[in-house]
Amino acid sequence: MTRPQATATQLIDDARTRVTRFEFAPGAETGWHIHQMDYVITTLTDCHMVLEHPDGTETQTTIPAGTAYRRDAGVEHNVINAGDAPMSFIEVELK
Repeated sequence: MTRPQATATQLIDDARTRVTRFEFAPGAETGWHIHQMDYVITTLTDCHMVLEHPDGTETQTTIPAGTAYRRDAGVEHNVINAGDAPMSFIEVELK
C-alpha cells in the first residue's frame, strides 16, 4: 500500500538539538526510520497513530494535543496518521 508522506520541516539544527515539525494528512506516514538520537515528541494536535514495528506488529494509540513523551535512540518504526483529521507534532532530537 502506498501512502502519502508526512511533511517534515526542520526548525532548528545546531550543535545540541535538531527540532523538526511533522505534519500528516489523514493516512500519511513517516516511512520506516531508525532514531539515531534520544528524542522528545510534543503533540500539537490530537494524534491518532498506528506505529508499525520491525517484527510486523502494530500499536494503535491516541496522544492528546499538548502531550510530551521521550524515547531513547534506536527506536525503529513507521508512524501513520490513523485519524480522519490532520495531525502534527514537534520532535526534538538531543545530540
